[in-house]
Amino acid sequence: MRSPSLVTMPAPAAASAAEALSAGASRLKALARSGVAWGLLTATGVSLWILYGLGGLDYYETPLGIRAYAPSHRWLRPSGPAGQSFGLVGTLMMLVPFAYMARKRFSGLRNVGTVKGWLEVHLFCGIVGPVLVTFHTSFKFNGIISAAYWSMVIVVLSGFAGRHLYVRIPRSLKGNELTRAELERSAVALKDEISGMGVDAPILTKIDALEAQLAPTPGRSLFDALFGELLLARRMRAFERELVEGGVPTAMSHTLVRLSVERTLVLRRAADLQRTKRLFQLWHVFHLPLVYLLLIIAAAHIGLALYMGYVPFRW
Repeated sequence: MRSPSLVTMPAPAAASAAEALSAGASRLKALARSGVAWGLLTATGVSLWILYGLGGLDYYETPLGIRAYAPSHRWLRPSGPAGQSFGLVGTLMMLVPFAYMARKRFSGLRNVGTVKGWLEVHLFCGIVGPVLVTFHTSFKFNGIISAAYWSMVIVVLSGFAGRHLYVRIPRSLKGNELTRAELERSAVALKDEISGMGVDAPILTKIDALEAQLAPTPGRSLFDALFGELLLARRMRAFERELVEGGVPTAMSHTLVRLSVERTLVLRRAADLQRTKRLFQLWHVFHLPLVYLLLIIAAAHIGLALYMGYVPFRW
């Protein structure tokens, strides 16, 4: 149980500032470990380099009929030095999911890194790889290339849906899934921590009323179960302002809201645990065949290119 030391500090403003700095540092650490954030940053940097550093913007805007006369055609065409490199690196990055799957299935690999670390690498490659493959196509889609490309797009979009479901299944620090009983015990502990802060009864009544509004209700829609938490942050900020305006010290208000958010999230995740797990299993049934189909189509594309006489890295 956390110690409510912030409540007894003689300088609430200083405590609030310290908590704000701590929260900001925590967000930066989370961002630094996020494969999605690093993937988007890297993909943006690579795209800008290709478009402006290698002259790709002018090249890709040139009509296909006369693109062969563009100055950058030798480099950026799919069989050119840059174009082939984009395709090779992008394809290798798209194969990372198979390493992630092997890590989960083979006991000898389960101690190599953490589940979360592998997932973040998987997400990073799942963002940067398709961007490189897109530039490899030089935005010209026909035949088997079109089938491979749109299969890749569907796999990527499906992957984002899977990640949304994955992060909604609570896990321990070691990555093990928590049971509903463990979540309910955590919710009780958070309730006791809020009650033990020594706040007035009217404040506890307000917290209970807010929790009643935000906590899960029987028969709620699947949309609310999956996306209802998007409204949680805004509602909690308004509640924190309400507490401060009502005379509750800023530091105490911040701590109360933080604990209330944790408890509400735990209650929602506990209520949705079985449904989320079923959806995640269904997602696997949909996603994995697409991944294998993409691999088969990509292999066919590479084989066809070699059959047609395109020798790798001979320009």
